[in-house]
Amino acid sequence: MARLRPTERTQLADRAFAYVDSKGDRRLPIHDAAHVRNALARFGQVRFEDDAARERSRMRLLRAAKRFGIVPIGFIANEIDAAQRTMATRGALPSGFVTMLMTDVEGSTALVQQLGPRFGALIDDVWEALRAAIAPAGGLEVEARADEFFAAFEAPRAAVDAAVAIQRLFRQRSFLDDTSVRLRIGIHSGYPTSTVDNYVGTDVNTTSRITALGHGGQIVVSANTREAVRATSGRGVRFVALGAHRLRGLPEPMPLFQVASTGLDGRFPPLRT
Repeated sequence: MARLRPTERTQLADRAFAYVDSKGDRRLPIHDAAHVRNALARFGQVRFEDDAARERSRMRLLRAAKRFGIVPIGFIANEIDAAQRTMATRGALPSGFVTMLMTDVEGSTALVQQLGPRFGALIDDVWEALRAAIAPAGGLEVEARADEFFAAFEAPRAAVDAAVAIQRLFRQRSFLDDTSVRLRIGIHSGYPTSTVDNYVGTDVNTTSRITALGHGGQIVVSANTREAVRATSGRGVRFVALGAHRLRGLPEPMPLFQVASTGLDGRFPPLRT
């Protein structure tokens, strides 16, 4: 990447920098893709005036990464601890580059017919078990409705760890009337649009589509999530390539992967495309 000449730097507006301090000093230019990548790599070297300034700069940088279609893998590796501390403090849904985890119950229609009105009690127990696995991993519940559950994570590895813990638990546990419940889990990392208490946009739809393709006991993830996890800490999990699949609403096939780890089922039928 070519270094900005003083004249070029002067011509850039303040919005072309991730950080402008109280004295007007401007750092971390983000006006093009090459400089965004450089800013992601150098973010941890900058001394910010306070935590609020750091968070504003972090969000401005992530928005620039989204604009140029950059998955901020190295940035995630450096920022996970700080991001988790921030999330725990504010108790709000994470923003910027977010990892989304969704589950649904395989064979829910048959369970409704089997249990009748007691199906609601079973789902309450399922949600309670999911919440118990999501919270310790640093995830936040976004939505629970019907037989579906949606959680968000700042750290991609934390989402995968939570999914593995859930599938291990559900392999061993039975619920109402000794009923076995099998969950499909889908995970995707991207830039969802935040609302007051939820997310919308293509990345949310992508996570839902990925979840629907899987089978009970299976964890299916996108290439974004796989690369982000491998860049931070891939120990203890493997990613088995499932090929590229067309997801409704997306223009190009998406490479998908199955999470493999000790205590998980390893063989499943082809994805339900």
